[in-house]
Amino acid sequence: MRENLFRAVSIGPLKIGGNLFLAPLAGYTDLPFRTICKEWGASFTFSEMVSSEGLARGSKNTFELLKRGELEEQFGIQIFLNDSEVVERSLEPLLEANPSLIDINCGCPVPKVVKTGAGSALMRDPSKVEAIVKALTRLTTIPISVKFRTGWNHESINYLEIADAALGSGASMVTMHARTKTMGYSGKADWSALTTLKQFIEKHYPSTPLFGSGDLFSPEAAREMLHTTGVDGVMFARGALGNPFIFHQTRHLLTTGEQSPPPSLEERLETLKRHLTLLVEEVGEEAACRNMRKHAPLYLKGLPHASKAKQLINQALTYEQYLEVTEQLKGG
Repeated sequence: MRENLFRAVSIGPLKIGGNLFLAPLAGYTDLPFRTICKEWGASFTFSEMVSSEGLARGSKNTFELLKRGELEEQFGIQIFLNDSEVVERSLEPLLEANPSLIDINCGCPVPKVVKTGAGSALMRDPSKVEAIVKALTRLTTIPISVKFRTGWNHESINYLEIADAALGSGASMVTMHARTKTMGYSGKADWSALTTLKQFIEKHYPSTPLFGSGDLFSPEAAREMLHTTGVDGVMFARGALGNPFIFHQTRHLLTTGEQSPPPSLEERLETLKRHLTLLVEEVGEEAACRNMRKHAPLYLKGLPHASKAKQLINQALTYEQYLEVTEQLKGG
């Protein structure tokens, strides 16, 4: 009998129809890309990382990150902050965006975030995580989740303490990227830590979902993480970049036990064009063409003549020039 690895998940009062989430990724998970991922079967999507201080100060660029797409009937907003003091000052604009879930970033290893005391810097002080979660759960009924890493470095593995601080203060879900802060995105994620964390949560906070992240670059990896660690769901991050197809492929694998064929050349190129079209609608042609330069090479990875196509895309300034590149690829 096949395991039921694809399933609905409850996060407090929030009911979500599947457990294949798109992780928040600064600079990548904007509205157009999230729309593409939803079209390819993502169960739930998050905004890019949003500065609570930026919200409190009324930053226009920060408010832009709160926009949601037509397909995002359910939508998570991830915030980063360094102290509970900013919670109340930033809450009104955050709630105006009507998020289904508010996620606290305690895992970002980027220096410019960490030096402010936010992101993975919070893992050095579990009491701050506790205070932030308490402040949010006191001021809103929207479910709160916390995303963190295994620790600051290999000498300070404290994910159980962080999870306890978050869940004991009222968080409805936690997600762990199974690397330390100092690892960044290098080395191999320690999935055994997810197993340990799941066992801890089952004992102390039963029925609270745990999601896993780290080294999820294929449907098979997602199935293995779900099967071996017992996590309730997975968050695709880098594995979804240029590869939104991974959501459809993973669901197919989990529900049928069979691999779905990889996306065809036509599907990859049409999805690239769809992504660019959405970007043009959102930010205008010139900005869209520049922005797409970081996405397009990922869609083209592994294709014949991809190297030449990438060079042409780096010079493309218009939508039509992108189309010329995709037509050349179709023709071989």
